Amino acid sequence: MAPIGNLRQRPVRRLTQLYAGLLLYGVSMALMIRSGLGLDPWDVFHEGLSRLTGLSFGTVTIAVGALVLLLWIPLRQRPGLGTVSNVLVIGLVVDATLALLPGGGPLAARAALLVAGIVANGAATALYLGARLGPGPRDGLMTGYVARRPGRSVRLVRTVIEITVLALGWLLGGTVGVGTVAYALTIGPLAQFFLPVFTVDLPPREPAAPGPAGPERDDRIAAGPEPDGHNVVEAPATDCGQPR
Repeated sequence: MAPIGNLRQRPVRRLTQLYAGLLLYGVSMALMIRSGLGLDPWDVFHEGLSRLTGLSFGTVTIAVGALVLLLWIPLRQRPGLGTVSNVLVIGLVVDATLALLPGGGPLAARAALLVAGIVANGAATALYLGARLGPGPRDGLMTGYVARRPGRSVRLVRTVIEITVLALGWLLGGTVGVGTVAYALTIGPLAQFFLPVFTVDLPPREPAAPGPAGPERDDRIAAGPEPDGHNVVEAPATDCGQPR
């Protein structure tokens, strides 16, 4: 995993792409919210908490991301710049976009918002992951847990976590609908389509002699399951999904 500050290779391209991806991700979330046709599991949970607490959707997203990031500590995961930026930027962009984007309207218009949101989310996922600056907090939690429990299935752990947050969010009043199903079926293929376009090619680093801090780590990102944006796994490989 790329630690915070590891920007010696192609910093302008990677930073620009990282924040463009996070900005687009927040906009895509707002589009799906305004469609009123269903959200992805974590956003169902965020919306439910927002209804319960009276806090804005973006504030809840930031708070949940920060709490999940704290769970990295016992797993000895190292956040990247993208991880911390993910927690802060997406929630702010969601709230700003929701303030500008009216809700309601005919079903056709809402369906268009949903489709636009899902496609934009797939592109945003590829932009963010392709910058190779750290996974989203939720994906890091999942992959960190699996790394410390050899033999556990990443897909199984992810499925259990997402079913749990989906059920909790639904019980709290989050929106579950056709958009939830559409997102689950299409986000992986969409992100996989965009990843080859946006993944930054980094030359291999020269191996360094071991010192007091140990051997220098490679800046490459680990392969993993489909990203969650909020769950994003840091991987240009397979099974991509939502980055958070």
